[in-house]
Parts: sequence; structure tokens; C-alpha cells
Amino acid sequence: MSFQKATDLLRLAEMATSRYGGVSLTDIEQAFGVDRRTAQRMTKALEDVFPNVTTGQDEERRKFWRLNPQEARLMLAQGVRESELTALDLSIRRAEREGASPDAAALTTLRDRLLAAMPRSHARRVEADAEAMLEAYGFASRPGPHVRGADDLLGKIAQALKGPHRLGVTYGNRSRVLEPHGLLLGTRRYLVAREAGGDGRMQHFRLDRIVQAQLQADSFQRDPGFDLSTHTARAFGSYHDDREYGPVVWRFTPAAAPVAREFIFHPDQSLTHEADGALTVRFRASGQLEMAWHLYQWGDAVEVMAPASLRDLVQNHKRGDFASLP
Repeated sequence: MSFQKATDLLRLAEMATSRYGGVSLTDIEQAFGVDRRTAQRMTKALEDVFPNVTTGQDEERRKFWRLNPQEARLMLAQGVRESELTALDLSIRRAEREGASPDAAALTTLRDRLLAAMPRSHARRVEADAEAMLEAYGFASRPGPHVRGADDLLGKIAQALKGPHRLGVTYGNRSRVLEPHGLLLGTRRYLVAREAGGDGRMQHFRLDRIVQAQLQADSFQRDPGFDLSTHTARAFGSYHDDREYGPVVWRFTPAAAPVAREFIFHPDQSLTHEADGALTVRFRASGQLEMAWHLYQWGDAVEVMAPASLRDLVQNHKRGDFASLP
């Protein structure tokens, strides 16, 4: 067996151990980028190397492979790899950078528990390699600008979302009882919630304007028709305004088009490559002020075709002396 095949087999064993229902042929195809016949050969190798592997079928008669607890302990004895610890550390830094302190604390606890189960010499070597990778990625010394937030507020919001529980807040000068449905992280952070006893409309509450918050004991029924991803897609950034929601069309010059093609401006965007080399980007969203903040970085290399209100907002602020594009 080649080194790569052995590595893939160990990774497959990890998947079969960690997933409660086991791993299917479709899971293997997607995880390893292989065809069905190769996936079948991998499951055969899994059965040969780990004789205690068990199989089962779901209601759609799809077959799943799973390792039993004894095999799981053998897998855990491998410890954590440098690439895995680097990914975990990057997630911790991102959570800290975005002000998600409860997530950062939970990930840090997981990191410490994984390292504690490893031999000290191995753990020190893995930590050193991961730290070198963090420096290379630039996360160790370049945190970037972000808005400060109260750690205890995020913790209370996390508990309210998990419950779900109502959250009593003082927002500005007004006391409200909110029913949280989601949290948007970005330059500004917003709690997506509806007011208890209100009209059921989802509103955005800036976290830096919540003076105090108190988790309440009573729970509530989440809106079954609310989907945070769909809701988020209605905005360019984290700010929503239904009055602004509509088609957005930007045309990047031929010189800027290669750079613009590398960007995902919106999850539902469509791109049109013009005959002259220009690039036209179309999507539907609101939040024109955040769009203007982004467009300013492109100077005179982008033209707003729609909406007219956004075109008027940026027209007098376009410049051609930026040294480079975003």
C-alpha cells in the first residue's frame, strides 16, 4: 500500500469513527474526490484492516460503514496533526477577531483537551509547527479592525439561541423583550430577533447599542419559516433595509475585471463577461451604504448601473489614483 493510500485509509477510518451513522459511498466520493468504484475499494480496504467495522442501511437502502468503540480508541491514540491544530488555531483567532468570545473559549478548551491526551514531546512539536503556520498566515500579528463587544453579552445571546429563551434588553433608552433567531458577525454585529408580542417581523439590533441584557427563563417557539442564510442573502453586508432591496448591477472595467472575477460579492451573484473584456456583476440585496464603502476601494474601475440611488451615492467619490485594486 502506498503512503497516500495509507493516509487516505486512516482518514476514512476517522470518518467512520466520528460520524454517528457511519460513512457512505457518497460521503467517500465527496471527501476524497473519487469515483464510485474507488470508493468501493476503499471500503473493502477498511473492512480488511479493521475487522470490527460494522455496516448498516438507512431507509433508502444506502449502506454505511462504522467503526466500533474499540477501534475508536485506537484512532484517538494518534493524537492531533499539525495541519489539524493549525486549522483549529485559525478558527480560534477568527472567533476572537469577530468578537465571538464564547466560541473562542469553547474551541480553546477543545484544543487543550486534545493536546493533553498526547505525549508531551509530540504535543510540543505539533504546537511549534502550528505556530509557525499561523505566523505565515498572518493571524498571529495582524488582528485587523473590529468593533469591541461585551463578552458576557455574547454568552447570554448564545444561551438564548440555544434554548431558545427570550432575552430582556435595554436597547438605547428603551426596554424590550426579544426572541433571538440569529447573530450576524462583521464590522458591525447584529442580533436578528423579533419583539415578544410584536408583529412577528424580524429586526436587527446592533450589539454595541445593547446597554444590558438578561436571559429570561421562559422559552418561545421559533418561526419555522425563518432561515438565517436566506435572510442574510437579502443584504450585501450585515445591514438590512427592505426599502432598498432590489436588483444591483455593477460593471467593472476590462482592467479591473480579472481582479473582480476573484471576488464573491454576493452568494447569489451572476457574472457576465462582456465583449470588450469588462465584467458585469448582478445580484439582489439591500444595504447600499455598505456597498458604497466597498465600491470606494475600486476607485473609478467600477460603474454602478443599478440602482440609481447607489450610483448617486458613489458618483462624486470615484477616483483614479489608487495604487492598486482591492
